Amino acid sequence: MNITIENLTKTYGVQKAVDNISFKVKQGEILGFLGPNGAGKTTTMKMITTFLTPSSGEIIVAGNNVRTQGQSVRKLIGYLPEHNPLYMDMPVMDYLRYCAELHEVPPAQIEAQIKKMVSVCGLNREKHKKINELSKGFRQRVGLAQAMIHDPEILILDEPTTGLDPNQIVEIRNLIKEIGKEKTIILSTHILPEVEATCDRILIINRGKIVADGTADSLREQSQGKETLTITIEDGTNETILKALRDLKTIESVKYLEDFRYEAISKPKQSSKREIFKCCVDHNWVLTEMVASEKKLEDIFRNLTLN
Repeated sequence: MNITIENLTKTYGVQKAVDNISFKVKQGEILGFLGPNGAGKTTTMKMITTFLTPSSGEIIVAGNNVRTQGQSVRKLIGYLPEHNPLYMDMPVMDYLRYCAELHEVPPAQIEAQIKKMVSVCGLNREKHKKINELSKGFRQRVGLAQAMIHDPEILILDEPTTGLDPNQIVEIRNLIKEIGKEKTIILSTHILPEVEATCDRILIINRGKIVADGTADSLREQSQGKETLTITIEDGTNETILKALRDLKTIESVKYLEDFRYEAISKPKQSSKREIFKCCVDHNWVLTEMVASEKKLEDIFRNLTLN
């Protein structure tokens, strides 16, 4: 199911937590929703889930307007807030049964749905324990199970791997990817490698405004601007190699690094790979390395949000 957000704004007094943003999430898409603390991520997610009312703008979830059809929207969405809403003294099975009843799952389907969530979220060995006896990773699994107990079409996950160790992060990441084959997911996180490994698309928000929207590769391409190549050439002298490379029509600049290695930057919207290879052949040089440099997602995030 699709989510459409148009000119969405949320103000607190004179402060705009979310400032006139618009975007869409398609059915079956996993959207990574990124931004520094205070950027407006959680506020946006709470408005989508009807926890907060927008100051202006529209949110349409599968054809339902959150302002006028909030009950219908809530039935379509599973929500895992940043602070996992668990009753720590309840056994896992009792808690999931309680959540199923709150979501008005038909009584005849509750046991089957609990069994399914226990299986999907890998809780079988822990299902008879009280929640306060579980590790942080298994508590997050219980949180995911409660978000999905009513079989929603859309999942909103706010920092689902907060406080987990690396092994637990991988487990939750794989679980989200598996769930994403069937559901639309908006995932907020500060762990950038997790976004690349999990999400189909990335949206970055800063100071309430969207500053980037695209795949990890497209964001790199937009940020990079010019092709940057690290090359290693043997047999020639530094002076001769630098002059030959600088004479290539596609090259904007070249500098020597160390140990026969050079950095060559191409002119905008051009590639120098073929020209460099031909240059080495013409001069009978041995080309042992030619690697295109890529900006890390972390660098792109910092460039877009440090202002």
